[in-house]
Amino acid sequence: MTGRHTGELHHTVEGTDPGLFVEVHEPAQGKDAGLRPVLLIHGFSSSGKLNWGDTGWVAALQQAGRRVIVVDLPGHGRSGSPEDLDSYSPSRIRADLLQIVSDAGARPLRDGDPASGLDVVGYSLGSRLAWEFGATQPELVHRLVLGGPNKEDPLAAFDLAAAQRHLADGTPVADESTAELLRMAQLLPSNDLFALLSLIEAIKGEPFDPAEAAPHMPVLLVAGEKDERAATMPELAAIAARSGSMAEQLLIPGRTHSNAVTSRAFKDAAIGFLGV
Repeated sequence: MTGRHTGELHHTVEGTDPGLFVEVHEPAQGKDAGLRPVLLIHGFSSSGKLNWGDTGWVAALQQAGRRVIVVDLPGHGRSGSPEDLDSYSPSRIRADLLQIVSDAGARPLRDGDPASGLDVVGYSLGSRLAWEFGATQPELVHRLVLGGPNKEDPLAAFDLAAAQRHLADGTPVADESTAELLRMAQLLPSNDLFALLSLIEAIKGEPFDPAEAAPHMPVLLVAGEKDERAATMPELAAIAARSGSMAEQLLIPGRTHSNAVTSRAFKDAAIGFLGV
């Protein structure tokens, strides 16, 4: 199933956005594992296709017998760019994701039923969203895989005013992190830059506090060995453990934040972790 998320017949989560682009991929022929679906959440300035399709994740999960739900976040890929700021807030996005997986057939966990519930894989910004989604949907989420995670949200320090000036008249951006994120956003022609700035503004309005709402289900944390953000991974694991979660960590040798997602070792670890 491919297309805009409409859900006119089943749209039950109040205030959710029907304009997000969703793809649902069935298991490879003859390989259905009979397990719950997997939701994939991409990172900032990426898309479902770029983050999960082009890197082989969708195909690998299909070959493992999994049903895969891929969504483009607001302002990314083939999704719309809403005009209202609220549509970009993490809480609103989580509500959208809940509606999407519900429409795709995910149902609450039930003892003895391996097809019930939902597994979630997120990367970078998608990891933050997945962490919060798991924390707020314990009756639905079975396991989490978080790639390129960070205890602090890098987008929270983004200099919005400087970015807006740069887009308006080319004024150089002094803050290195802001300049790099802006360059990254401009690499993908399908990105709506002003929508991405709205996303950042909305994220600033809902700062990430992993200890405030931590997931209770098992979590696999994965990062490239050369990813500077990996330094906070043990802290996230400790927070998850204190909430009662089983938290595992994996460092991918030689990989950075930008290329860890392409790693075969990452895919294999995630598929094994979720295949229970």
